[in-house]
Amino acid sequence: MRFDLSSLGVVALAVASSLSVLWWMDQAGLRGEAKAAERPAVHAPASGVPGQVLKAADGHYWAEANIDGHAVPVMIDTGASVVVLTPADAGRLGLRLKPADFSATVTTASGPVRAAPVQLQAVSVAGAQVDRVEALVVEQGLPHSLLGMSYLGRLSAFTATPAALTLRP
Repeated sequence: MRFDLSSLGVVALAVASSLSVLWWMDQAGLRGEAKAAERPAVHAPASGVPGQVLKAADGHYWAEANIDGHAVPVMIDTGASVVVLTPADAGRLGLRLKPADFSATVTTASGPVRAAPVQLQAVSVAGAQVDRVEALVVEQGLPHSLLGMSYLGRLSAFTATPAALTLRP
């Protein structure tokens, strides 16, 4: 088995992100709710064909996701628990959110922000499609949408190399 520094960095970032979320949930008294949510949900398997997303010059994996029939540029983020949309991208998808819809608070690198939970009918990247994907629309502070684990975790596998990310339905 071979590990390169890029893969090790992705794994370290994912572990650090998970631990910080657990700490935050413990501080907010939400850990008991998380344990109830740990029961595996029954979801349809991903479909489509395997595909690749090339690593950009900035070191990130950028892709054009097809979300509910609309092209949305996303940064693939294994440290994000869910797909996260900017208000502008949510608007392009036809999601009309009211201030009361922003009922969740999430902690980001910039601090806490309000978010609206939504469900996306279908998310497809490079030929790998996942239906009924949980997502959040953040109220502010996010420069671009993120493709997180609510999509990636439903694939049969995804593999990072120094040059590309392979997505397998």
